[in-house]
Amino acid sequence: MTPLPVRRVVVGITGASGIVYGVRTLECLRRLEIETHLVMTRAAHVTLAHECALKAEQIRQLANVHYASTDIGAAIASGSFRTMGMIVAPCSIKSLSEIATGVTDGLLSRAADVTLKERRPLVLMVRETPLHLGHLRSMTQVTEMGAIVMPPVPAFYAMPKSIDDIVDHTVGRALDLLGLDSGTVRRWGS
Repeated sequence: MTPLPVRRVVVGITGASGIVYGVRTLECLRRLEIETHLVMTRAAHVTLAHECALKAEQIRQLANVHYASTDIGAAIASGSFRTMGMIVAPCSIKSLSEIATGVTDGLLSRAADVTLKERRPLVLMVRETPLHLGHLRSMTQVTEMGAIVMPPVPAFYAMPKSIDDIVDHTVGRALDLLGLDSGTVRRWGS
């Protein structure tokens, strides 16, 4: 008997600006009936207070399972816990650097490290500008390791009318990289 395919995604939210990307990722995955496992860094909680009317508990409720950032014994810290991949939205330079060096300081970077070692898709929505050479080297390093660096850059060909349109399109493109069609992407030529 062939086992059913795993429909499970790890979502990481860091302290970079752009908490809305993580929230929308969780909302889209819920609509697609994908099981989600959430980890938010300590810095994500700080940024959340500045950017969003939602409370941390409301974001955790969007996920099927959530973990403390210090829970290094969590299921998502093990390669035997099967997933479709991981999206870090937004991804701070600190988290990017931890992932690039393999020096994992918490559950989020450990889960990303596991995703890479298991050769699963890891999408990093890096939120920083301008970039210095160290940032670029870290992006190169994670790309060479198999991650996909996907800064949340608006697609103006989609003729967005609102910030929600921009966020939806960007999150939809990130989900495309996991083989999931969110229905939120205005595709070129269609």
